Amino acid sequence: MAKIINVIKGTKDILPQEAGAWQKLEETALEVFSKYGYHEIRTPIFEATELFARGVGDTTDIVKKELYTFEQSDRSLTMRREKTAGVVRSFIENGMSRLSPPVKLWYKGPMFRYERPQAGRQRQFHQVGVEMFGVKQPAADAEVILLAVNYLKALGLNDLEVEINSLGCPACREAYKAKIKEVLKPEFENLCEDCQTRYEKNPLRLLDCKVESCKAIFEKPEIKKVIQSDFICEECAVHFSTLKSYLDKTGIKYVENKLLVRGLDYYNRTVFEIKSNNLGSQNAVCGGGRYDSLVRNLGGEDTPAVGWAMGMERLNSLLPEVPVSKIDAYIVSTSPADAFELAEELRAAGKSVEFDLANKKFTKQLEKASKVANYALILGEDEIKANKVSVKNLETSEQKTVSRDMVLSLI
Repeated sequence: MAKIINVIKGTKDILPQEAGAWQKLEETALEVFSKYGYHEIRTPIFEATELFARGVGDTTDIVKKELYTFEQSDRSLTMRREKTAGVVRSFIENGMSRLSPPVKLWYKGPMFRYERPQAGRQRQFHQVGVEMFGVKQPAADAEVILLAVNYLKALGLNDLEVEINSLGCPACREAYKAKIKEVLKPEFENLCEDCQTRYEKNPLRLLDCKVESCKAIFEKPEIKKVIQSDFICEECAVHFSTLKSYLDKTGIKYVENKLLVRGLDYYNRTVFEIKSNNLGSQNAVCGGGRYDSLVRNLGGEDTPAVGWAMGMERLNSLLPEVPVSKIDAYIVSTSPADAFELAEELRAAGKSVEFDLANKKFTKQLEKASKVANYALILGEDEIKANKVSVKNLETSEQKTVSRDMVLSLI
């Protein structure tokens, strides 16, 4: 016997009984996002490796960790680890900057990363997200946050907490980075290995460390004072204040978190996360923010942008199980030819119908019908001769024999 080939570690089959939950995520996204004027975009699963290196920054954990990269015809290609860079590439390449702003896009699909699998995290995982281009005002930030909250509520998730912060613009952020490095310098040897690397290359990422010993260092009064300081310039402060006023107007409850920085170099000003209290320590279900320099960095015109992404596996872990839907009818018959004919008539009328292709015993067919269908359509020799069908309601066990042209009205 040949050796069984198993699914690759960190990947997972989505089985038929699980597909309904995924369809709910996708269908709800289309319904909610369309109300806000967002249109779906589908980009390739792999892109030029340079796109991710330039897009997410070479000091981020994403680039430092192993990407799924391969060589083809002397060109380096990488499976997408996140979608924003690919959407921006498409925005530039397809001339969307010529469209009247805002340009509102949403997406769904698989992403790939090589890291240790854990609950809610796979090496192939799925995201749903939105990107808005062309509006620098804080109303755009407020809309994407509101959109995320309303999408989660439409899925039935209400126990949510919105955290927001402002990273400022590149100018005021540099001064903040210098202050963080200065106050943490005496603690350098006590930082974890990752934070010691971040200290020089990306000091803001220090604040996002999940190692308990580092978190304890950040709680020291002299360090916490610097972290909690209002370092942003007046223009950035007005932007952040206006965003909060919009959220107040729409009834979105939020908390300010000065430690919130997100994991990508391209973010500026607004960053945010939405958390659910049902996931334990890994409780973030949505993350995003403003990235006004990314379009320019990838070769396009200077274009403000803001967006977010959600992990669909993590969303699914919060939702109640979606039962597998039953088909409308299952034809029980000793004549496959007549079953074929009736099934096609009903399918053409919009009904979901199956019958036993293997022509098993009558009792086996009825047993199958009771598991998969709402109605059993019994097409025995007597019914075929009389051009009739016995329609059995499998929930109530009520059964009627009617002419074939009446079947549609009963199921």
